[in-house]
Amino acid sequence: MIVFRYLSREVLLAFSAVSAVLLVIIMSGRFIKYLAQAAQGMLDPGVLLLIMGYRIPGFLQLILPLGLFLGILLAYGRLYLESEMTVLTATGMSEQRLLSYTLVPAFFIALVCAWLSFVLTPQGVQNVAQILNEQDALTEFDTLVPGRFQAMRDGSRVTYAQELSGGRDELRSVFISEKRDVRKPSDKEEGITVLVAQSGRQEIQEDGSRYLVLHDGYRYDGTPGDADYRVIHYDTYGVLLPKPEIEVKMGERETMRTAELLGSDQPRMQSELQWRLSIPLLVLIVTLIAVPLSRVNPRQGRFLKLLPAILLYMAYLALLVAARSALDKGRIPVAVGLWPVHGVFLLIGLLLVYWQPMRLKLAQRRAQKESQNA
Repeated sequence: MIVFRYLSREVLLAFSAVSAVLLVIIMSGRFIKYLAQAAQGMLDPGVLLLIMGYRIPGFLQLILPLGLFLGILLAYGRLYLESEMTVLTATGMSEQRLLSYTLVPAFFIALVCAWLSFVLTPQGVQNVAQILNEQDALTEFDTLVPGRFQAMRDGSRVTYAQELSGGRDELRSVFISEKRDVRKPSDKEEGITVLVAQSGRQEIQEDGSRYLVLHDGYRYDGTPGDADYRVIHYDTYGVLLPKPEIEVKMGERETMRTAELLGSDQPRMQSELQWRLSIPLLVLIVTLIAVPLSRVNPRQGRFLKLLPAILLYMAYLALLVAARSALDKGRIPVAVGLWPVHGVFLLIGLLLVYWQPMRLKLAQRRAQKESQNA
């Protein structure tokens, strides 16, 4: 029991450290992407942390198997390097017993991954989809930042306001540049409309339609590089704003509950179900692979087998993704699905586990035969 606790602690410490580093790296990249969208006015900065919180389960369900795989390699590699594993082997610790000890914490990590995959990740994806759809329905006033030029409508409109009231309905020193189409007898050329105003106000009508009403400004219509342009001075100018429409996509397979996937015969739904089942199964199989791969010679160094092990893991994950894509397109029968990939790497793990004992037994038999012949 003391040896089991010691080995489990070493594995869990390495697993926690690797998983934390991977989570920070992945979340940093995703947060930078969302932050850039917020800077462009596509997202409200207030929902960034909420979105990241809902995305954490989806990140963790892919990070935890890799974290456990690397944690076993690093923890046991250190024990082999410092000859601690040699001492344990001399006291009767076989590789099969080492594997059984390692499978206990791996089983609990697999349960956590199953909970993430079956419950938390679909809920998180659904919440993120709802937030993003609500963000798409926001008007320019909801995401406008005073003193900053912001691109709207995929870059076709640029809006600037020097000041913005607390209720986000009044603007000061407004600048709006929007692309438009100018039709000429010969062809169709792109033009620009520029609106400048001393102030502006958002007005909501009884039917829910929204207008941007500008006061005391100019409108410029023309084509860049062309001297033919038009200038209009106005006291009041009204612009109809798109009416927000919230449309949350509830039918996406990533947001569906696992119970709903179980009752579906569609290949795409079965593909999603098998993918969710593959996450906890992946944890157990990579544990089976990692334990024999962690065996290193102290003279060879701790990281000798780390790169081949990572490549083997990447091949496993890449084959799962390719099989999932083929299952989505109907190239693989649903009954076959992703299971052959798991079967192949399960066989690889069993071969790695029993290859060394088989070699030792064969070597002992050869030595006995040679001694008898002598």
